[in-house]
Amino acid sequence: MLTVQIFTFSPIQENTYVIYNEHRNCIIFDPGCYDEEEKQTLAGFIAQNGLKPVQLVNTHCHLDHIFGNQFVCQTYGLMPCFHPKEDEMFKLAPSSGLMYGLPFEMYSGPVKHLKEGETLTLDEDTFSILFTPGHSPGSLSFYSATNGFVISGDALFNGSIGRTDLPGGNYDQLIQSIKSQLLTLPEDTLVYSGHGPVTTIGAEKKHNPFLTD
Repeated sequence: MLTVQIFTFSPIQENTYVIYNEHRNCIIFDPGCYDEEEKQTLAGFIAQNGLKPVQLVNTHCHLDHIFGNQFVCQTYGLMPCFHPKEDEMFKLAPSSGLMYGLPFEMYSGPVKHLKEGETLTLDEDTFSILFTPGHSPGSLSFYSATNGFVISGDALFNGSIGRTDLPGGNYDQLIQSIKSQLLTLPEDTLVYSGHGPVTTIGAEKKHNPFLTD
């Protein structure tokens, strides 16, 4: 069984996830640690629990989800993994940081591309890679059927959806992504979003004002 640890980082209040198993191996999703204190919070948790980070995954590449990429890569020798359609967002992130008054050290090494329909593995556990664009052109979600949860990035939130007024955003595409890729999951599936509290697929189908007809 997998354990999910949530950190909320940066002035943008982004959710970073460390998901680990009984072998103490872990995947870091969307490291949003911005300042030194937040970076040490992340590293301290990993050290105190004897974890070994084996993959770094970005659901998408808006700045708040990649603030900590360079730190994670330097500290654990990993490269970021994301959809190829996020390449442009990745390149835009440093200028976005300056525009929002949030400059950060940008990762500049090699990256690995993930594509929809593939699987992400952590030892015996697998995640289905779901293509959920609309908030960003190459947004991905990661579904663990065995463990009953999905990492949704900024596609689906508790009571809301990702904004679509940023470069590459598309409202109709996002609604279609959510309905076809996420709302088709079992209703008791936990949704770990890029911002805000945990929810379930069933709760969003019933109560999310963007998704109820």
